[in-house]
Amino acid sequence: MFQVSSAAAEQIRSAAEAQDDNPTLRVAAKIDDDGQLVYGMGFDEEREHDIVIECEGVTLLVAPRSHELLDEATLDFVELRPGEFQFVFINPKEGACSANAGPSACGSCGGGCA
Repeated sequence: MFQVSSAAAEQIRSAAEAQDDNPTLRVAAKIDDDGQLVYGMGFDEEREHDIVIECEGVTLLVAPRSHELLDEATLDFVELRPGEFQFVFINPKEGACSANAGPSACGSCGGGCA
């Protein structure tokens, strides 16, 4: 099951509260043309067939086609460099952590990233 760290949940709640309509965060994953697993996220409305996940006090939306790719992954909010914080997806299926829907940012996860 997809999980959200407490640090990420806090940032999501803060960003949602800053919006007028307090939206829900959608997380997504797909395999690109090069065979790489890429991630995306943004506030969105619930759609038919979405999977709704409650985790760490936040509600997330996941499209069915992303659900399998996100299974066992964790969304975290970490300090990559001093003063530089970013969301990262930690996914044991790909063996690396991907920052902000982009390329590997924190190397091999093993069992210690989550």
